[in-house]
Amino acid sequence: MRRAVLTTAALGLGTLAALQGLRLVPLGDQMRAFAAAPALMEGCTDVPEAVELAETLRLRGIAVDRGIEALDSRRAEIAAAEERLSAKLAQLRAAKEALGRGQAAAQTRTDEGISRLIAVYDAMKPAEAAEVLAALPPDFGAEILARVQPETGARIIAALEPSHAAILSARLGATPAAKD
Repeated sequence: MRRAVLTTAALGLGTLAALQGLRLVPLGDQMRAFAAAPALMEGCTDVPEAVELAETLRLRGIAVDRGIEALDSRRAEIAAAEERLSAKLAQLRAAKEALGRGQAAAQTRTDEGISRLIAVYDAMKPAEAAEVLAALPPDFGAEILARVQPETGARIIAALEPSHAAILSARLGATPAAKD
């Protein structure tokens, strides 16, 4: 009989714990174990097995209550952590968007500056543009030549010294296609 009662109690507690774990049955205050079961023990205080069983059940009830309290506490901690993470994620997304806008604005300003510079070289006389390009680093000079109008670029290269024209032509061949 003792085993049947213990088995039944264990199965009942196990089922409730499983259902709580699945969140199918809320274990609010109505499911709390009671530390003292006076009605259960009436007339049984002279049976040692019954007293032992009642004490075991009482201790298990206390352990279950503590476990439920620990789960509730942990659930509250996890909810608070999720809120903090959500807020941090929102901040990071806003910062990323602001950074993207700043980079896009800087790139736009750079592109506008390059476009103005190319327009200046397109408007210059080829001999004057050749003198300026000869003084620039070869990579930068090749980038400018890649972006000016092809006719203007040809006239500028023709006005350069042959050795400098060869260097710029070699760099121009290695330069990616013009962005404009």
